[in-house]
Formats: sequence, C-alpha cells, structure tokens
Amino acid sequence: MVTLETDRLVLRMFREDDFEEYARITGDEQVTRYLSDGRPLARWEAWRQMAMIIGHWHLKGYGPWAVEEKLTGRLLGRIGFFNPEGWPGFELGWVLSRESWGKGFATEGARRALDYAFSQMGRDQVISVIHPDNSASIRVAQRIGEKLERSAEFFGHEVLIYGAERPR
Repeated sequence: MVTLETDRLVLRMFREDDFEEYARITGDEQVTRYLSDGRPLARWEAWRQMAMIIGHWHLKGYGPWAVEEKLTGRLLGRIGFFNPEGWPGFELGWVLSRESWGKGFATEGARRALDYAFSQMGRDQVISVIHPDNSASIRVAQRIGEKLERSAEFFGHEVLIYGAERPR
C-alpha cells in the first residue's frame, strides 16, 4: 500500500481506529449533500464504506487514501482513486470534514494524487465526477488542472465529468 505526503498531509491506508472520525465526517449532512443520494451515512454505512475502500485497494491495487493532517494527526477525510464496476472512468475524488474546508487541503491532496496517477501509475486520463451544484469541488478540479469534459446522468443523477490528461 502506497503512502503519499504533501507539506501538510499524509495520504495513507485507512485503519480501524479511523472509524469513529470517519463515521462523524460521513454522518455530516453538509459533507454528504452532493454525494450519492445526498444523505448522511449511518454508522453501519460508514463502516461498510470504509471496508469497501480497503477492499478496493486489495482488488484494484489503488483506492482512496485516508487524509491525515501532519500537524495534528487528525483524520480529515479521504482523497484518492475509485473505479468499481460500472464507473465512468478512473476517478480522483475527495471528501473532507467540514472543519477542514477552505484551507486548501483538498487541492493539496488531490494535486499530489493526480501527479502520482500520471507519474507512477502511468495513467493517461483521470476524471472527477462532481455534482453540478458542488462549486467547491468544481474549483478544486479546476485548480488541479481538470477541465469540464461533459455532463452525464449517473445512477439517476445529473453529474459533471471533469478530467485531465497526462502531460506529454
């Protein structure tokens, strides 16, 4: 399992002791309003999601990382790759706690992950699937160099597909 670092963050594998904070983050209706069906996760759903993330790593060799703030050691959320069956492409996504919004953590971590996808994983393209009303995530996608590619219907919801290609 790969660990990445930035100036302020460690992107690492999820651990069981991350669960309480992860359940709190994914149980926040402001955090989840633009994800999936827009509702906060119950504790059992947060546990299943965390287990699915770890399973994604085992099945695919990549997945979302737990995002830890170096200064405090606190779990801030997740950033990383997702591409299960039926997904529209190799996705880079981010979900961070409300307390960490507006501090540049999503951009910093996503930029590092995108660089890793191109330089170490040999990926030619990375996408981000974003709810059209999620202006904060759209700004992160733009800051890391992704451009709007198309809109699509995905699981019955309209989404925007942002993407970036490996620099030549």
